[in-house]
Amino acid sequence: MSRPLVTAIVVAHDGGRWLGDTLRALAGQSRRPERVAGVDNGSRDGSADLLAQALGASNVLTLPRSASFGDAVAEVLDRLPPCGQDEWLWLLHDDCAPDRRALEALLMAAEQDPKAAVLGPKLRDWLDRRRLLELGVTVGLTGRRDTGLEPREFDQGQHDGTREVLSVSTAGMLVRRDVWERLGGLDPLFPLFRDDLDLCWRVRNAGHRVLAVASAVAWHAEAAARRRRRITVSGDHPRRLDRRNAMFVVMANLPFRVMVWALLRNLAGSALRTLLFLVGKQPANALDEMVALGSILAHPFRLLKARRARREGRKKGFIRIKRLLTPPGAAYRRLTDMVQSFLAGAGPVDSTGRHHHSTPEDDEDGAPADTGAVKGFLRRPGVVLMIALAVISLAAERSLLGGDRLGGGALVPVTGGAGDLWRFYTEGFHDIGLGSTDWAPPYVALLALASTLALGKTWLAVSVLLLGSVPLAGASAYLATRHVIPAVPARAWAAGTYALLPVATGAIASGRLGTAVVFVLVPVYAALGTTLLSRERRPARRAAWALGLLLAVGTAFVPLVYPLFAVLGVLAAVAYGGVRRGVVTSMVIALAVPVALLLPWLAGLVADPGRILLEAGLHDPALVAAGLAPESLLALSPGGPGLPPFWVTAGLVVTALAALLMRRQRLIVAIGWGVTLYGVLAAVLVSRISVEGARAWPGVPLAFAGTGLLVLVGLTAHRLAELRADGGLRRIGASLVVAAAVSTPILAAGYWVAYGVRGPLTGHAPGVLPALAAWSTRHGERTLVVKGDAFTVLHGRTPLIGEAELPVASEGRSKMADAARGLVGGRGGTDAATLAQHGIAMLAVAAPVPPPLARSLDSQPSLERMSLSEAGGLWRLTEPFTRVPARPADVLHAPWLWTQGALALVVLVLAMPGRRGSGAVEGVEAAVPVPAGVR
Repeated sequence: MSRPLVTAIVVAHDGGRWLGDTLRALAGQSRRPERVAGVDNGSRDGSADLLAQALGASNVLTLPRSASFGDAVAEVLDRLPPCGQDEWLWLLHDDCAPDRRALEALLMAAEQDPKAAVLGPKLRDWLDRRRLLELGVTVGLTGRRDTGLEPREFDQGQHDGTREVLSVSTAGMLVRRDVWERLGGLDPLFPLFRDDLDLCWRVRNAGHRVLAVASAVAWHAEAAARRRRRITVSGDHPRRLDRRNAMFVVMANLPFRVMVWALLRNLAGSALRTLLFLVGKQPANALDEMVALGSILAHPFRLLKARRARREGRKKGFIRIKRLLTPPGAAYRRLTDMVQSFLAGAGPVDSTGRHHHSTPEDDEDGAPADTGAVKGFLRRPGVVLMIALAVISLAAERSLLGGDRLGGGALVPVTGGAGDLWRFYTEGFHDIGLGSTDWAPPYVALLALASTLALGKTWLAVSVLLLGSVPLAGASAYLATRHVIPAVPARAWAAGTYALLPVATGAIASGRLGTAVVFVLVPVYAALGTTLLSRERRPARRAAWALGLLLAVGTAFVPLVYPLFAVLGVLAAVAYGGVRRGVVTSMVIALAVPVALLLPWLAGLVADPGRILLEAGLHDPALVAAGLAPESLLALSPGGPGLPPFWVTAGLVVTALAALLMRRQRLIVAIGWGVTLYGVLAAVLVSRISVEGARAWPGVPLAFAGTGLLVLVGLTAHRLAELRADGGLRRIGASLVVAAAVSTPILAAGYWVAYGVRGPLTGHAPGVLPALAAWSTRHGERTLVVKGDAFTVLHGRTPLIGEAELPVASEGRSKMADAARGLVGGRGGTDAATLAQHGIAMLAVAAPVPPPLARSLDSQPSLERMSLSEAGGLWRLTEPFTRVPARPADVLHAPWLWTQGALALVVLVLAMPGRRGSGAVEGVEAAVPVPAGVR
């Protein structure tokens, strides 16, 4: 076989800082090219002189600054006729320095595979020559560039070999000249970015192969992608240009049906990314995303022309190309990385490991990230903790799983879906009970939102929030203390112990959805409050908005949260206001946001202060202990069903008391015990107050106390290691304290799993309204349900969550109660007519129905029995009922709902994490080291 001829083309554009190394690397090749040409695209940094000195002035062309890489190569080929049938073009960027044997390795691979028409080297980073940039590239249907490499992956020979790929970079690309000219070279539609992908795609459609050769190495600075130099070939922003070209190349080269699907995915994906960019405070990136997609949709004929030019071999070639595209799983992984980056405060950017655009942080040295996203994720201590807590919860809640309806205790049997909750929250007149125009509890909107995210299933949302509150609380405590408790074992212990406090297990057993939600949020309150008091102005202000938003969420479920936190917030503002500027303003924001978001419902609580001590759900005296013993308060046990004995959490108390003996960190000990005593005193006060004939439940104050206690122990845990190292009695004492601390989560988990959920909450809650009554009142009639001495009025169905908490006018309720007692007691007279005037047509008596009561009801001429069994009894009123007309809603109801939604959205955007700065100064760059082998 004849020796192949190689024409090397070096294109420069303001690349003087890298060009010298590139030219020396070219001159030092073990297999030198037969011809070398240089092109300077209007450089202003002396690049043209460097080319002339190295290659000779006659071998250098000068083009305007607006010329693209493809224009430069095309200009050279127009002036250099082919020098043989086996001619290859070797394309080099000014910031790409090949290894000494790079060309030799590329030609050797081409000789071994006659179908190969395009070959590319293994690209490493210019600054960190160990780090891999790419070894072939592929894309998904959305155009996202994928190298298959992990973030900051080092080259250790793990990807060696020659492989078939979808595309290689034009930096170091070796391409057959006859194929290049037959396909027309690089498309002028792509002056920068993705021109290599389009060319390689067309090469594959023409029946040739594209190979990545790992034995050929080049170091690439990626100056244009990393914005290390000004881009003059296009006036568009680099990200916008790259995104537009990515989508265009994919849709121009895909078969029609697949292209339509790719277009739909890009529409949805761009909308999601734009939303994340906006809430991540990156409006420029959001604009780039939308403009990139809009530029394609606004010029459909340009896309049609490109597709027409590529129609030959497109459908047949896609059969081979399909296996090289990014698999669907990798696309979901990228979405996960993007959202995770956003939640971590780094901004919603694509995973750097997939190599889209490098960020300034990529230039810093660092260890390679853990490979395998799933394995790395599952190995994290926080994830292991959450999985363990989830398993414990499933084992303890075994009696609640698999039921048809969750309910009991404070939880109304869960019925309806997200649409029902949204309707209940937004309607101005509630045809419930005796009818009401009052505002629905705001937690209904939050539960409706959660149900919407749960595919409209309210039971699923409630199950996750209530039954999953233990693992959720553990996760929130672990994440919230990552900057407070530096030691991972201590943080994991604190999070696990907090999640298994008696407050959590008692809330689940009693069906207290409000306490369960707040229990998850309390550690987040502590973390955001710490950020507000200790960080600089911008992160502190963002924490204030986030704290205000989450405080509104907690207050909506448990109104007591607001005054409990307000006292601590005011004290913190007074203590830190003179030390750090902006603390008072930030605290005012945090305390004002819940008031603004929860009006006018919050004003109703002020008018009836006793309701502040209640929470979401029913207020049942059987759920509250008559009097809390002192040891219960010390064990952070709020009383009621489903609580463990004192000895389960005694170890935590012992550990906290031991912290008082430490002479160091007295301030931490004082603050921790101060918060704990504040929570305990608030619990004592709350447990002594009666509301609507029953004591209030002190679960939330004890959750505050538990948080202070656990943070106190976690922050002083490192002192135990020091004491153990001292030996002697100190070692013995420290070991005993550690044993006491570890015993708390172990005993709490073991007791909970062994005895399960012991309380009124059940997974088989019966419907409040009998099925016959529901069927008989489907035309608007109401049903009076009697259970013991209590009664309620239902309208054709079991009530939704939150409906039982609507205030009822005292006058109408008294009149209704008197008529109901008279009818049940057999008084006769006009009691039945009074009930019928209020729209009541049925009387249902909950099981068990006493025989005397059944005989009394049967004896009344105004009642007609419809059924009587062990499940209850049902009677129909013979009096003609009067349909109760709907009362007009407040004229401000609908406008305020829209205002409330707008306010919540604004606060959410202000609370979202912005992208962290890299600390780099634009225009200042470190000196570029010369890669090994390049001199």
